[in-house]
Amino acid sequence: MTESLSSTELKACREIFGTDRFLTDPADCLAYGYDNSRRVAMPQAVAFAANHDEIAALLRVCTEHRIPLTARGRGTNTTGASVPIAGGIVLTLERMNRILRISPGDRMIECEAGALNGDIQAAAAKHGLFWAPDPTSAGFSSVGGNLACSSGGPRAVKYGTARDNVLGLRAITGTGTSIKTGCYTTKGVVGYDLTRLLIGSEGTLAVITEATLKLLPKPEVTRTLRAAYRDVKSAAEAVARLMGQPQIPSALEFMDGDAVMLAQQHQDSGVPQGTGALLLIEADGAPDSIESAVRAISDAARGDGLIELRTAASSAEAEALWSSRKALSPALRKLAPKKVNEDVAVPVTRLPELIDGLGELSRRHSIRIVNFGHAGNGNIHVNLLADPSDAMQMKAIEACLHDVFKLVLSLEGTISGEHGVGIDKRDYVGWEIDADTLALMRQLKQVFDPQSILNPGKTLPP
Repeated sequence: MTESLSSTELKACREIFGTDRFLTDPADCLAYGYDNSRRVAMPQAVAFAANHDEIAALLRVCTEHRIPLTARGRGTNTTGASVPIAGGIVLTLERMNRILRISPGDRMIECEAGALNGDIQAAAAKHGLFWAPDPTSAGFSSVGGNLACSSGGPRAVKYGTARDNVLGLRAITGTGTSIKTGCYTTKGVVGYDLTRLLIGSEGTLAVITEATLKLLPKPEVTRTLRAAYRDVKSAAEAVARLMGQPQIPSALEFMDGDAVMLAQQHQDSGVPQGTGALLLIEADGAPDSIESAVRAISDAARGDGLIELRTAASSAEAEALWSSRKALSPALRKLAPKKVNEDVAVPVTRLPELIDGLGELSRRHSIRIVNFGHAGNGNIHVNLLADPSDAMQMKAIEACLHDVFKLVLSLEGTISGEHGVGIDKRDYVGWEIDADTLALMRQLKQVFDPQSILNPGKTLPP
C-alpha cells in the first residue's frame, strides 16, 4: 500500500483538478474504497475527472512518482476489480458522462466512459436502435465499467458481449500517452486490434476515456416462453437442442431446482409442482417471421422431461413468466447475503456435464449450490451458500470452489464468463492460461504500463 501522498504529489494533482475535485479526507474517500464484491481498501485520494486531458496529466504525475491508480465507474463490479488494494489514487469517471454524438445511419454512438449503459440505451432507442450489452446493472453501471469487464447479459446469446459491439476507443496508457483504437466502420483491419485487447483488461493496460459503440436495430416483436422440466439434466439437454437449431433465441436463461424453489418462496409465479429446472426463452424478430421462430424454438424445447411449455400472449404475461427469474436475486440475498457467486462458462454441449458435476460437488462438500444464468452462452452463475460465521463451512466452500474451477476447466470452459477476474479470481488464472501465454501478457502489461501503476494486483497472478 502506498504511503500518504507527499506535499509535492498533492500540489501536482491539485494543479490538475483543483481542491474541489481532488479529495483526501478519509470520509470522502471511503465510498470509493469498495465495490459490489464487498472488499474494502482505502485510497489516499479520489480524483474526479472532467475530461481526457486531465486524466493524461494525472497519469504522467502518477508515473513520475509511482503512485498506484485505480480507474472506476460506478462500483458495480463483483470481483474487486475497482477496489484500490494498493492504495494510491482512485480516478472516478462518473462526471465524464456525456453522449458526444449519435449517427443512426452509421448505427453508432460516441460517448464518454462515465456515461451510463441505461442512458446509452435511452438515446439509441429514440432512433429504433440499442446497444447489445445488458448486464443486470445496466441502469446504473457505466460504459467504461462495462468495457473494463466485457459485460454481456441475457442478450449476449444472440447479439454478443461488449467486445463484439465496440468500434473504437480513446484511452490513455500508464505513461500518460493518449491512444485511439479502431475506426468508425464495422470493417477495418489496419494495424493490431487494440480495441479488443483493452476491453476486458480491467483498467490494467490503459484508462478508457471515450468509446464508439456499435448499435443494432431494435427488434420489432419479442415473444417470451417458459419451459419447466423434471430435472436439470432434461433442461441442460434442451439448451443444447435450442442452440443447435437455426432460430437463435435472443435470451435463454436457466434456473436449477433450488433456484426455482427459492424464487417461488419469494414470489409465487405459477411454476408447476415437480419442476426441477426452468428455462426462460425469448425470441425476437419481424412480425411476419416471429411465429415461425417461436414454433422452431418450441419444437427444440420439447423433449424428455418437459413438464410445461408456456408462451406469453402479451407483455403482461411475459412479465409474469420472467417474474420467477427476477425474484431469484432478492431471494438469494435474503437467504445468504455472504454467498460466493461465480460466473463460469462452458461450451453449450457440455452443460449437462457441468450441472451433473456441480450436483456431485454439492454432495461431496456438503455445500448448497444454487445455479442459474445465461444458458445460451453456457454461462452459469454458481452460487455457493454457507454461513460466514461457521469456520468449517467457509473452509469447505474454499475446497468446493477449487473443485468447481477444476470441473469447469476439464470441460473446456473458463472461470469467468462476464464478471471479470479482479482480485477474487486472480490466483486461479494460471489454472486456465499456460505459463508461456501468461509471460506474453505480462510483457504487454509492461509495454502499456511500465511502472505497473494501473490497477496493480488485478487480473494477472503475481
